Amino acid sequence: MVDRADINSVLSQLRQVRQQIQQPQEIDKLDKISGPQHLAGEVDKVQNQATNYPDIKADPNVPNFQAMFGNAINNVNSAQMHSASLSKRFEKGDPRVDLPEVMIAAQKASVSFDAMKEVRNKLVDAYKDIMNMPV
Repeated sequence: MVDRADINSVLSQLRQVRQQIQQPQEIDKLDKISGPQHLAGEVDKVQNQATNYPDIKADPNVPNFQAMFGNAINNVNSAQMHSASLSKRFEKGDPRVDLPEVMIAAQKASVSFDAMKEVRNKLVDAYKDIMNMPV
């Protein structure tokens, strides 16, 4: 017969994961974004070119794409780091870490990485389409 404590443990962990997913994520500030510096320079060039057109005004309600994308990358990175940390602790025999927790963290990291990879692929496709447009 299945031990009731194990089932209750798995159910409580699933509830915790559901709560974490439902909680809103805070957007990190731009200075916390880590990434290639040449991309930041390219973004600055585009923003400077946009200021040459005074008729076009930036909407302050529109979120900064660079900040949103950087936040998404940081979230994927933190999910992968958390998953790796939990699996190492489980492998070393830490009694506070159990297998369902490790597997859930690994799946969350995998799904978030796959989603980020798809976003990257769509951005590359959009860039290629724009570069192939006749001027």
